Amino acid sequence: MTGTPENTAGTAKISLRSGARLAVVQALYEMDISGKGVLDALAEFEAFWIGQEVDGIAHPQAEIAFFRDLLRGTVDEQRAIDPKLDQALAQGWPLRRIEIVLRAILRAGAYELMFRPDVPVGAAISAYVDVAHSFYTADEPGLVNAVLDRLAREVRPGEVTAAKASGKPGSSKPLSGQSVPAKPSANNPSAKKA
Repeated sequence: MTGTPENTAGTAKISLRSGARLAVVQALYEMDISGKGVLDALAEFEAFWIGQEVDGIAHPQAEIAFFRDLLRGTVDEQRAIDPKLDQALAQGWPLRRIEIVLRAILRAGAYELMFRPDVPVGAAISAYVDVAHSFYTADEPGLVNAVLDRLAREVRPGEVTAAKASGKPGSSKPLSGQSVPAKPSANNPSAKKA
């Protein structure tokens, strides 16, 4: 597993915010394996990755201000994020045991849920499930869905309850066909992407 998405078809069609989320996950991965700091990662990704073709892989354009906020915020708030993710993961599977890219996806998603109230819960969860699909073809997207849904129920209970009560298509419906190793009966409050 590398920090490069496996499923790159259609990257030109994704939104600028989706491109920012994908770049943040890649930057967090790169920072984790290289030891780079936030400023170096921001400079490198803005100059050489976002909207560029690297090693035959086209990386999508991104909303730069959103990318910067997500990367800085995820790193700055990691001490608040990690314990919440540990609580949302299955007992015996602390965040430190999760693979690096998956951990980056969960941290970035948790940052949006915890510190970006302007992004609807369903949109944030759906966006990071999509990011997970860029890197994985097995159960990992279901894990992302379950963990972020569980976190959202804790950090934004009113919004999750309102979405479920609205009866909107996709709100709080189980993700069909996915095996979720986190905790059973996780829900998928999917909505339009932010």
